[in-house]
Amino acid sequence: MADDPRLGLTVTHRRYVPHSHAHYGGDLVDGAYVLGLFGDVATEACIRADGDEGLFASYSDVQFRAAVRAGDVIEATGTITRVGTRSREIAFEARVVCRAQPERGPSAAAVLGEPLVAVTATGTVVVP
Repeated sequence: MADDPRLGLTVTHRRYVPHSHAHYGGDLVDGAYVLGLFGDVATEACIRADGDEGLFASYSDVQFRAAVRAGDVIEATGTITRVGTRSREIAFEARVVCRAQPERGPSAAAVLGEPLVAVTATGTVVVP
């Protein structure tokens, strides 16, 4: 299905990571938070590609590459890389695009000059 128009379809969500999600010392957020974002991205990708929310079946790879902290703004992107009869493979990447700077003040933050890749993953969804 190399000529399938769904191949390459990309969805991106951005979200502020609230301090209520800090789970560990140093305001670190657990990895499940980003996997939840990937699930939301996959849902929109399925809706756009197939007119159905689909169902997340599995991850074949997840790499935690950098910390996600409370006060970050995260950009989660998913791109459909394979289209099967009922399955779709999606490549995910979560990047930190803004980060809190508490050393400058309690509400200080900055846009990062270069987004920081925090998590990459490959997942499979199925649609009816």
